[in-house]
Amino acid sequence: MVRIPDDRRYFRIGEASSIVGVEPYVLRYWESEFSQIRPKRADSNQRTYQREDLELLLEIKRLLHEEKMTIEGAKQRLKLKKETKLKFDSSTLEDIKTELTEIIRILS
Repeated sequence: MVRIPDDRRYFRIGEASSIVGVEPYVLRYWESEFSQIRPKRADSNQRTYQREDLELLLEIKRLLHEEKMTIEGAKQRLKLKKETKLKFDSSTLEDIKTELTEIIRILS
């Protein structure tokens, strides 16, 4: 399992490529293909990746290399995963709201 250092907030492209296990040109290519990857730019105009970026890059690598998906397939899987997470989050919030409303009613 790949470990992202906890003591760092930002990673330059060379560091990110070492952690993910691909060449820097691969990260630049994935950036052009996956709209979710938008590294910030440092004052020196170098790409700087955050932990969330690295987690996404590791997921993309897993989909492409281990599950042997195409770029399009990986895009669809990431989109589906995001939609599922959003649905879960909103339904969970509704459940919490309902429970809190019931607690307020009981306490009143």
